[in-house]
Amino acid sequence: MDRIDTTVSPRYAQIPTFMRLPHDPAPHGKDVVVIGAPYDGGTSYRPGARFGPRAVRGESGLIHGVGIDRGPGTFDLVDCVDAGDIDLTPFNMHIAMATAQDRLSGLLAGNAAFLMIGGDHSLTLAALRAVAARHGPVAVLHLDAHSDTNPAVYGGEYHHGTPFRHAIEEKLVDAARMVQIGIRGHNPRPDSLDYARGHGVRIVTSDEFCALGPEDAGRLVRSLLDDAPVYVSVDVDVVDPAFAPGTGTPAPGGPTSREVLALLRHVGALRPVGFDVMEVSPPYDHGGITSLLASEIGAELLYQYARAHTRERTSP
Repeated sequence: MDRIDTTVSPRYAQIPTFMRLPHDPAPHGKDVVVIGAPYDGGTSYRPGARFGPRAVRGESGLIHGVGIDRGPGTFDLVDCVDAGDIDLTPFNMHIAMATAQDRLSGLLAGNAAFLMIGGDHSLTLAALRAVAARHGPVAVLHLDAHSDTNPAVYGGEYHHGTPFRHAIEEKLVDAARMVQIGIRGHNPRPDSLDYARGHGVRIVTSDEFCALGPEDAGRLVRSLLDDAPVYVSVDVDVVDPAFAPGTGTPAPGGPTSREVLALLRHVGALRPVGFDVMEVSPPYDHGGITSLLASEIGAELLYQYARAHTRERTSP
């Protein structure tokens, strides 16, 4: 199966897959499988992230896959397909979590990595369970306005503010090699970041990231994560809502889309083994700008995976 030829088929035509990749619901032997996670059962404020994968795929048709001044295109370097969506119940978060973990583990049994398009951030726990089962505790690069290391609230064990607390407690991640970038806003308690910091997580607040800039922040990430297998999780609300209004818990005062994309260009110097882009809520979007940004972030992550693993194959 080949990717749709954008010189023949207009970018608004055909059934939308991510970046017009081939649709393969049962992939095997692929470098990266794109998988949608249409779910918002863990959302605490604005709903709508269940519609995120469909909207992101629609906007991703704009992206050719060959970046300006980057040399070979992404899909000349790695073999990728779109496997469609995980069928997730909207009624029970425990069933949804188990279903997502089972599907993602199945993908990793026959393929190297996945890029999950969400959906709310609670499902990152399912992704980390699947990735850690294959690679052991992983390093994490987490871009978000929120630390997501909160305890359960409203009786919801797996809400979108909990995934990294569960991941630390379950030893799915190496907390000493975990970096959270863009953290800001308001919390219900003054000690809300103590849990993460107390476990060794390096938190780079939005103000600190602004002071560092993407290049120095990227160097910090590289020094902390080094050569460990790393999972990259991007909550689209890391970006200032001026650039990404279509999300569940927007937080003013964040970085620009350009700054976030510049930071992600350092991922190719790491050893990425999995990705997600979460929390796009199309009902709150304007002109598709959040979905378009999420698709650009996903495309950047695929390219950086290609960079990283091409480097691995060619290094002595």
